[in-house]
Amino acid sequence: MLSIIGETKVHLKLVFLLLALLVFSENAHAKDLSQETSSPNVVMILVDDSALMDFGVYGGEAQTPNIDALASRGAMFTQYRTSPLCSPTRAMLLTGLDNHKTGIATIPEILPAEQEGKTGYSMALEPSVLTIADRLRDKGYRTLMSGKWHMGEEANEMPQNHGFDRSFALAASGADNWEDKSYIPYYADAPWFEDGVEASLPEDFYSSNFIVDKMVSYLEETDSSKPFLAYLPFQAIHIPVQAPPEFTAKYKGRFDEGWHVLRAERHKRAQELGFIRRGAPLAPMPDDAREWDDLNVETRALYAARMEVNAGMLDAMDHHIGRFVSYLKDKDQYKNTIFVITSDNGPEPNRGDHDLRLGLWMKLNGYNIDLGKIGEKGSWGFIGTEWALAAASPSSLYKFYATEGGIRAPLIMAGPGIEPSRIHSPAMVTDVTPTLMDMLGISPAVQGYIPMTGRSLLPILKGKAQSVYVDDDIRAIEVSGNSALYKGDYKILRSILPVGDGKWRLFNLAEDPGETKDLSTEQPQILQNMLAHYEDYAAEMGVLDMPDGYDSVKQIGKNAVKRMFAHHGKFILLIGFGLLALLIGFFRWRRKRV
Repeated sequence: MLSIIGETKVHLKLVFLLLALLVFSENAHAKDLSQETSSPNVVMILVDDSALMDFGVYGGEAQTPNIDALASRGAMFTQYRTSPLCSPTRAMLLTGLDNHKTGIATIPEILPAEQEGKTGYSMALEPSVLTIADRLRDKGYRTLMSGKWHMGEEANEMPQNHGFDRSFALAASGADNWEDKSYIPYYADAPWFEDGVEASLPEDFYSSNFIVDKMVSYLEETDSSKPFLAYLPFQAIHIPVQAPPEFTAKYKGRFDEGWHVLRAERHKRAQELGFIRRGAPLAPMPDDAREWDDLNVETRALYAARMEVNAGMLDAMDHHIGRFVSYLKDKDQYKNTIFVITSDNGPEPNRGDHDLRLGLWMKLNGYNIDLGKIGEKGSWGFIGTEWALAAASPSSLYKFYATEGGIRAPLIMAGPGIEPSRIHSPAMVTDVTPTLMDMLGISPAVQGYIPMTGRSLLPILKGKAQSVYVDDDIRAIEVSGNSALYKGDYKILRSILPVGDGKWRLFNLAEDPGETKDLSTEQPQILQNMLAHYEDYAAEMGVLDMPDGYDSVKQIGKNAVKRMFAHHGKFILLIGFGLLALLIGFFRWRRKRV
C-alpha cells in the first residue's frame, strides 16, 4: 500500500512538472510572438534651419552618410513644405494641426503687442491640443525627448505636460552649443529644463553629442518592454554655428569660390536630381546682396570659413545620429523603428557683424566673430544673408518668409512598411503626425480635442496613390504676415517688411519653381480665386492681421529691449544713472575750465 502511494506521488510530481514546462513554453512562445509583432518604435529627428539641399542625399556639400543611409532604405520627399519659422513648424509637426490652432501662430521674439494673449497666439501649446507624445503614451509607449523645445517658456509649458515621460528641453529659440549660456540679448541665459525642472549642462557639453547621450540614457532608464517615441530636435545648424574642428577641417577650401558659385552649383544639381524641371530659371540675387568679388581677401576668407563650420556642424550632427542608430542596432530595435528626418524651415540669413548693439552684447558675453578658432568655444558663428540665399538654391529667399527658400525642406521617412522611393507629390508638415498615427493603426480622433488638420501620407508610402492632394485642394501657411497658398501648380505669396512689400503675387511653380515671374497681371482671375481661398483659410484658422508698418527685424529689437529690462531692469537703470552722473560731472568740469 505504501509503495503504491509513493509511486502515485512520483507520478503527480511528474505531471505537475510537465504542466509547468508546458505553461513556461507557452509563455515563452507568447513572449517571442509579442516581440515579433510589437508596435514599431518612432524616432523623429528635427534639424534646425537646414535648407532643402543641405543633406548629402539631397545634393549638399556636407557629408551626412547616416542620414543618407536612412534615405536609401525609405521615402525621400521632394515637395514637402514647413512654416517659415521654427516654433510654428515644431507645433505642427508634433500635433498635425495648423499653427494657429496650436497656440503658436508665430515665435515670441517677433510677436507684436497687439497680438499678445490672443487666441492662437499664446506662444505655448494650448490645453485643447494633443501632441503625438500624448497619443502614443496612451497606447503604452515610452515618450522621450531631448533637444530644443521652444513652445513655451514656463516650467509648466515644458514637454512633461505635453505627453513626454522624460525630457531635457531648451525653452529658448537657441543657445550656445559649447556652454550653458544665451546666444542673443533677448534671453538672459540658456533655459534648459529636465522634466520641467531647471537644469544645467555638463562641462564637456556639445549640443549634438549631448542630445544623443541624453536620449540613450532615457532609453536605458525606462521600461524596455514598451515601444518608444524618441523626439530629437537638434540645435544644428541654428546660430551660433559651432562645430568641433575635426569636422570643420573636412571642408577647408570647399567654399572659397563664394556664394554665387555655390548657388549655381545647387541650381544645377536640383535639375539633375529632379527637384525642379530642367531649364527652370534661378531667381536673381536681391539688389542689396553683396558681390563676392567686391569683398577684400580677408573678408572672403572669413565668410568661406563660416560656411565650412556650417558644413562641419551638419557633419557632426550626422555623426551623432549614426551613434544613435548604432545603439538601436545593438539593442535589436533598428529594424522595428520608423524614422522621420526633416528640417523646421529654410536657412538662417541673420548676420552677427553689422549690428553695433549685438556686437557690444557679444563682447560682454565672451563671444567673438573672428577667424581664429572659428566654430569653437566662444565663437559666435553665422553664415549671413548671401550664403543663406545660396543654401536655399534653387529656391528664393530663406527663413522668415513663405517663399520656397523659406519653407521647402527635406523630409525622409524610413522603417517597417516603407519601401525605398522618391516622392514628388505635395506634403505638409501637418501631415507627419497623421501619417504616423495611420501607420500605427491609431485613430486620429480624440473626443474633447481639436481634430488634426493634416492628412495621412500612408497611401503614397504604400504605393496606393500618387498624391493625397488633388488639384483643387488648398494648402496654406501664415506666420507673422508672411503667407502662402498652394492650389495645383499655382502659388500665391505675400512677403512683408523688411524684405517684402506686403503685396500678393502669383506664381506657377511647375514652370517657375524659383518664383521669378509674377503672373498677377497676366492671370488676375486665378489670383482672385486663390485670394478668396486664403481669406477662407485665415478665417477658419484664426489668423490675425499684422499691425500697420510691422517689420519683424524692428519688432525683435523692441521685444529684446523689453525683455532685457524685465531681466536686468535695476542693473540697466544703475548704468544709466552712472552714465548720467558722468555726463553731468563732465559738463560741470568743462564749465569750470571755461
